Amino acid sequence: MFLDNYKKIHCIGVGGIGISAVAKFLQVKGKTVSGSDAVASNITEGVKARGVSVFVGHDAKNVAEDVDLIVYSEAVPEENPERLRARELGITQLGHFDFLGELSKEYRTICVTGTNGKSTTTAMTGKIFEDAGLDPTVFVGTLVPGWELGNLRVGESDILIIEGDEYKQKMVKLFPETTVITNIEEDHLDVYRDLDHIIATFQECADKTKGTVIVNSDDANSKKIAAKNRKTFGSILAEDIELKIPGAFNRMNALAATMVAREYDIDDITITASLAAFPGVWRRFERVGTYHEAEIISDYGHHPSAIKGTIEAAREFFPDRRIILCFQPHQHSRTKTLFDDFVESFKGADLVILTEIYHVEGRNEEEGKISSKDLLAKLGDPTALYAADLDDTEDTLRETVEPGDVVLIMGAGNIDTVARNLVE
Repeated sequence: MFLDNYKKIHCIGVGGIGISAVAKFLQVKGKTVSGSDAVASNITEGVKARGVSVFVGHDAKNVAEDVDLIVYSEAVPEENPERLRARELGITQLGHFDFLGELSKEYRTICVTGTNGKSTTTAMTGKIFEDAGLDPTVFVGTLVPGWELGNLRVGESDILIIEGDEYKQKMVKLFPETTVITNIEEDHLDVYRDLDHIIATFQECADKTKGTVIVNSDDANSKKIAAKNRKTFGSILAEDIELKIPGAFNRMNALAATMVAREYDIDDITITASLAAFPGVWRRFERVGTYHEAEIISDYGHHPSAIKGTIEAAREFFPDRRIILCFQPHQHSRTKTLFDDFVESFKGADLVILTEIYHVEGRNEEEGKISSKDLLAKLGDPTALYAADLDDTEDTLRETVEPGDVVLIMGAGNIDTVARNLVE
């Protein structure tokens, strides 16, 4: 394996869900691993608990002279002092997905990609393969109940399942045997020119796939993906799937995972049983507890279609109850580009609370040019509320929530802390 060439590895951005998985994987594989991030967090503490040396703050001295490989988050710029030091020392540097791409060459790799549903579909697929005794290694961008390493499962077989991130075309760096595309929508328009560019990039991913490409036949954009060995899945087949977790979108995720499992000769009895027992994952319609006799649900969704689908799932699971959407938009440029779609997505909730837009470091931002107040103004709902920051958001919820409410706390930023605080 290419890893045989490296003994001491430093991971920059180890507080991120992706690089933390890489650090834990390397530690399990017997490497000496260190890592760094700008701030301490639950994720850095989890990595530290696995025996990884973690530095808080970026500093050239964090890179020891005997380090022979750097793995860095794609959010870490070239001028990062640790990357500059590595360059001075002549140390090989790989981005997160450059590393996974090298790894994928040595496994029968399954890439799960798309705009929405990647994490849940990856976790479902990993669980099915685990229950079938195929002992896969799985990298997923969330935490999976029952997996000791949370966002990672390290198996002994030659099967590798990876959640293929489409941001900055990262999934194209993988070398998959099988690819599943959950859906394709306009997103990440700070790095893509337009929807055609996005579709072309997913096509490139399909072109690199050695075996089967599985696409969503309900999705007009996914249907444009061509492949020599192309298979499809759709909502008609998904209707009979039984899950613990709600939502038509989750039934579609489950069907995508089913299609992958069948490619590897897993029988339908095993697939059905695994999906029926699937507990859901962290921050994907996660029921975190109750506050004031109201159900508190945390969800990572930050795209208009994800908001719409999550509200519909809440209606399905909790009929006749008031649905409160508390949303933190993620990234100013995304909010500006998908502005009208966001406003439309809010209309399914009974009450909308918007906190200010989460600024994403290292992204092409439009800060100062757009605010959550603009979304509320376009929504035109006099009952909708604005919260300037997380403290204000939490106070607003505590004053607003009534017994029996269902509160959806959504966003890819730091708004999850509000959900945890409410149920403490």
